[in-house]
Amino acid sequence: MTTYKEKDVEDASHIEDPSLDKPSVNSGILILEISENEKQKILRKVDWRLIPLLTFLYLVAFIDRSNIGNAKIAGLNSQLKLHGLQYNAAVTLFYVPYTLLEIPSNIVLKMMRPSRWITILLFSWGIVMTFMGFVSSYSGLLAARWFLGVAEAGFFPAAAYLLTIWYKRYEYQRRFAIFYSMASMAGAFSGLLAYAIEKMDGIGGRAGWQWIFILEGLVPCACAFFMWKVLPDSPETATFLEKHEREFIVDRIAAETGSGQGRVTNSDKIGLKHILAAFKEWKIWALIPVFWGNTVGVYGFTATVPTVIEELGYTAANAQLLTIPIYVFAVILILSFAYLSDKYQVRWLYIVLAYSIAVAGYIAQLVIPHPKYPGVTYGFLFPIAGGMYAGFSPMLSWAANNIAPSSKRAVGMALLISVGNMGAIAGSNVYLAREAPKYPTGFGASFGFLCLGILMAVILRFAYARENKRRDRLVEELGGEQGVRARYSEQELLDMGDRSPFFRYTL
Repeated sequence: MTTYKEKDVEDASHIEDPSLDKPSVNSGILILEISENEKQKILRKVDWRLIPLLTFLYLVAFIDRSNIGNAKIAGLNSQLKLHGLQYNAAVTLFYVPYTLLEIPSNIVLKMMRPSRWITILLFSWGIVMTFMGFVSSYSGLLAARWFLGVAEAGFFPAAAYLLTIWYKRYEYQRRFAIFYSMASMAGAFSGLLAYAIEKMDGIGGRAGWQWIFILEGLVPCACAFFMWKVLPDSPETATFLEKHEREFIVDRIAAETGSGQGRVTNSDKIGLKHILAAFKEWKIWALIPVFWGNTVGVYGFTATVPTVIEELGYTAANAQLLTIPIYVFAVILILSFAYLSDKYQVRWLYIVLAYSIAVAGYIAQLVIPHPKYPGVTYGFLFPIAGGMYAGFSPMLSWAANNIAPSSKRAVGMALLISVGNMGAIAGSNVYLAREAPKYPTGFGASFGFLCLGILMAVILRFAYARENKRRDRLVEELGGEQGVRARYSEQELLDMGDRSPFFRYTL
């Protein structure tokens, strides 16, 4: 077995040849010293292969699930004769299978090649989205939204998990933030695309809102024909990396226990014990209210914000365009908070700061008399979007950092995302048409869940810190690293995952 050591090099004369193995003085195993330049070169290769693919796919997925908000003001409601809460029901129905199938999907992901499973999902939701452009009744719309939820359910938890097997703890969030920022940019692209596609109204006997669904559904169908070939499955099988580069990626991730001692594994085969361990992990359940702070607000906001802007007195076309700056601002905040969170190696603080920004925006929306000050009202939509979106990436990164081994992480992250996304069901139903343009129920419920999220993030932070200190004492009582290894075999320590005495939680 070869173990790799990252070597920070300031003077080029000290750079070791990364192609040479160097015997370790202490262990007798081979250690390959990797210079900082070589390390960055390898990570850039991974970045350019993995991040653009997952980011693009998430952009497509989020546009396809949220474009119903654009279709609504492009004529969907009037042509299908929707009334009362029917639109809300159509938005909500997507999230029922979407939340129920995320855990089974990640189990399948661990049992087959991820590239093939994601390609199946991609093609499936593209087909459903395309045929949404042919619905002619409320019941047809409901059926299409249901099957769209079935098809899209597995992609986000799969992508969020896959990043964890390639990057170390404090490299993960910056990459995830780029990927996740497409949820925000999807709002901007969706508004821009809808503005352009809506002008096809009447072509082929189809309304503008129908063309929005058709054209935005054909994109994932086309992508499915090559995605299975170009999306890498794991570091161990990555053909775009050299052998020593693959080994370097695998080994550095295995050493990520947070204490500098012991190892974790990403090559474990999923079993019932991993599924049960994830469901029994109270820290995952404690993080779910933090997740709801995002989903209750984001999904209701995404589906409603074009209507909110339109009811401030803007035309439907301008309402589509005015959503773009809001989402661009959110992307800036997502990336900024991710950079700072990784740099200072802390998660909880950036959740609290981001959610606090969104709280301020909701308070403003609740007290400003609508639609008396449209410019001010529009301006305070920016902190709402920015704060909610920026708080999500440190929250999910927190979970990714603190669950091991990989099978438990795959199920645990899917569980968190699944139950967390149930907040979308609430979020889709709290913006009531009869309360326009002030939407006190929608803004008030989102405000309340954000406050709950802030509280739970603080509680969890102190729980993690207390457990880290307990394990420090345990290792000391057992006689240090050697004492722990005398008590437990290497396989037992790997099987323990985040329960290992060597594992330390990220705060």
